Amino acid sequence: MNEAEPFTYDGGRVDPGETQNVRYTVSETYLGDPVRMPVTVINGARPGPTGFLSAAAHGDELNGIEVVREVAHEWDLGELAGTLVCLPVLNVPAFLAQERYLPIYDRDLNRSFPGNPDSTSAKRMAHRIFRNFVAPCDFGLDFHTSTRGRTNTLHVRADMDDGPVARVANAFASNVIISSEGPSGSLRREASAQGTPTITIEMGEAHRFQRQLIDSALDSVRSVLAEFEMLDSEVVSWPGWRTVIENSDEKTWIRADAGGLVDMHHERGGLVYEGETICTIANPFKTDSTTVTAPFTGLLVGVLENPLVYPGNPLCHLVHLDDRTLRAFERSREAPVWDATPAG
Repeated sequence: MNEAEPFTYDGGRVDPGETQNVRYTVSETYLGDPVRMPVTVINGARPGPTGFLSAAAHGDELNGIEVVREVAHEWDLGELAGTLVCLPVLNVPAFLAQERYLPIYDRDLNRSFPGNPDSTSAKRMAHRIFRNFVAPCDFGLDFHTSTRGRTNTLHVRADMDDGPVARVANAFASNVIISSEGPSGSLRREASAQGTPTITIEMGEAHRFQRQLIDSALDSVRSVLAEFEMLDSEVVSWPGWRTVIENSDEKTWIRADAGGLVDMHHERGGLVYEGETICTIANPFKTDSTTVTAPFTGLLVGVLENPLVYPGNPLCHLVHLDDRTLRAFERSREAPVWDATPAG
């Protein structure tokens, strides 16, 4: 492209050099009032790719909202080449209710893409979002957190067998990438399948802002924009070490075999060695306890925050570190905790 082009959506247009804040109607309430999703479109004066940043597909996942808001409203984007479509709250009804899923029949918006204009309320909403603000883009970053009662370290989920998706994932500069196609109906899977390579970023826990994780994610957003040559002042970052988890035997959810109160011995992002105790589960009298040990040496990318469990409840998400990555991680432990340190 020799000249910047306008960004268009149903009912609107953002010309090169313009920024628009829009409340875009995606559905209606029981009273027939519009449900409006906030959208900020920054169209640079210089030609370049179009990318989207989205958050709160699950309404109680707040960390990503602040990432998207800061990019849209606090960064100096006067020299932006291309267009950024910033979608801080995808799931407006769930956000207003501070629930994970759409309050209407408890549907998961992030299993409803690319949507259908003649189907359920969730799929109709997903269709309007996808067609107007996702499909026109050249790449996407979709921010999530863990569900209530658990917390995730900052990491990427992406289909690393898809070259364009892998490019986005590598540029994001996280230490851990979990490779998978993603669930059917998820934004990253359906967007990638239709030509907008998209990754999921997991960071922290629901119902809160976690400043260190937000700052780390913002640094990695800069790295992605540098990869796509949208900001000349930024460079693509390398996180210092990285593991890409591609096989099911390299990761596991460890679940409780007993009910009780959990004493977690390690924090999110911690290293555990094979056979080491991860946590113990005991009854209220502490007369009977169960010890949970690591089946292999790895990193705790997700851990329990709510210390109460039934048998079968997840305790932690463990990913394997090979010997080379383990040595690199151990060297990095002399620095501040990796997932709280800016990627740059």
